[in-house]
Amino acid sequence: MLASGKPRHEQISNWIRERIDGGVYAPNDQLLSENQICEQFGVSRITVRRALQTLESEGLIFRRQGLGAFVADNRVSQDMVRLTSFVEDMQQAGLAATSVIVSHDTVPCPDAIAEKLNLSSGKKVVVLERLRLGNGEPIAFDRTWLPAFYGQLLEGSDLENETIYRVLEEDYEIEVLRGHYRLGAVNADRFLAEQLHVREGLALFLIERTSMTTHDKPVYFQRRYYRTDKVSYELELVRDGEKGKHNSMPLREFAPKFNQGS
Repeated sequence: MLASGKPRHEQISNWIRERIDGGVYAPNDQLLSENQICEQFGVSRITVRRALQTLESEGLIFRRQGLGAFVADNRVSQDMVRLTSFVEDMQQAGLAATSVIVSHDTVPCPDAIAEKLNLSSGKKVVVLERLRLGNGEPIAFDRTWLPAFYGQLLEGSDLENETIYRVLEEDYEIEVLRGHYRLGAVNADRFLAEQLHVREGLALFLIERTSMTTHDKPVYFQRRYYRTDKVSYELELVRDGEKGKHNSMPLREFAPKFNQGS
C-alpha cells in the first residue's frame, strides 16, 4: 500500500500529509489510532510513533494523552471588515501570494451575472479565472466577471502577480470603494477539484463579491472558491449595552483564518 524506496515512517507520514492536504482530514479531525495504523500498514508501533512525531514537529497534528492524534488547526487571523484583496489577506497571514491565470476571455454576459453588474443580458464582459496560491499551495480559485470597459484596462497587466485593485486604483485612479458579500458552500465539481487538488464532491467555501466604485457602479463580480482545509472564518459582534434596545449588533471583526500547516 505504501511506495517503496523511503523509510516506512516517512511513507506513513507522507500518506497522512497527503490526506490532510487533499481535504480527507479537516482541522481537528481525529486520525486513525496507532494500533489501526500498525494493522493497516503492517509496521511496528515505534515506526508509527516516529511518523506521528514528524507530523507533530511540522505543526500538522497534535496529540492528546489517552485520546490519540488530531489534525492541527494552525490558522492565522485576517481582518476582513476592510475591503481587501487576496494578496493583502495573504501578506497579513504571512504567506507568499501568487496566482496562475487559467483563462482570460471576452464572452457574452450570462443573465445571472448581468444582474450583478447592472448590464443588459448578452453584453460583452471579460472573464478572468485564476488559481490563487499561498506559499505555492492551492488555496482558492477565482472566477471574475468585469464590464468590458474595466476589463480592457487590465490588458497587458501581470495578473499573476498584480491585483485588480492595484491596477484600477493606481494605474487608472478608479477607486474600489465598497463590496457586497454573499457567503455559502458548494461541492467541488471535477474542474474545481482538479484546480484545487482536492477530491471531487468535497465541500468548498464560496464567497460571491460585487465590488463597486463611485455612485455604486459595479466594477466586477467575483466568485471565489476556498479550500475548507485552508480557510475558515471567525465572526465577532458587539452587543449594545443599553437595556431595552434591540438594534442589530455592530460587526467588529469578520476574519478569515488561513491554515499554514502545510
